[in-house]
Amino acid sequence: MLGVIVMIVALLTISGCAANMFGMNNDEQQGSGVYTSIHKNAIMEYRIGPADVLSISVWNHKEMDQTVTVRPDGHISFPLTGDIQAVGLTPKELQNEMEKALGKYIAIIPGEVSVVVDAVHSYKVSVLGEVRLPGQFEFQSQATVLDALAEAGGLTEFASSSNIQILRMNGGTLEKNRFDYQKLIKADGSAARILVFPGDVILVP
Repeated sequence: MLGVIVMIVALLTISGCAANMFGMNNDEQQGSGVYTSIHKNAIMEYRIGPADVLSISVWNHKEMDQTVTVRPDGHISFPLTGDIQAVGLTPKELQNEMEKALGKYIAIIPGEVSVVVDAVHSYKVSVLGEVRLPGQFEFQSQATVLDALAEAGGLTEFASSSNIQILRMNGGTLEKNRFDYQKLIKADGSAARILVFPGDVILVP
């Protein structure tokens, strides 16, 4: 168990900033009995992370179109602009920043730069404890707790299914959110769609 705790601390330390990679607008679920302190109906606006692959195009300047990978330092390189910070920005925000930077060298009208996320490599969630395949799993799009547990092979026969926790760093503060797995899989609609965010750790005791 001590080894699991050490691993959790390491994972949350490494991925602490990842929890802020999605802008969130949350309404707290009340009285469902499925979970405590978990938010539902989170509207997630994707924010670019390290190793994500972006396609960038400039209207009427096809020679500048590029596919770039976000570097570990959070930047991308692009003709004329040089290095631009990408991590933490939405595609729209990066588009605006690139239009400002390119506007110093060529005539740019708002909307002429397009930024598309081709591949997501920064949406990683860890599942530890009493699951069949514990580890860290990468998702290409918005994922739920059930998605993550499925990737981990499901619960073992020794799992305490009513005390599963999601551990999440939020602004430097560790949040611990408990939910009941059996009630979750029986829930309908949005109650069953408890979302996980980049950097989350799901602990199954």
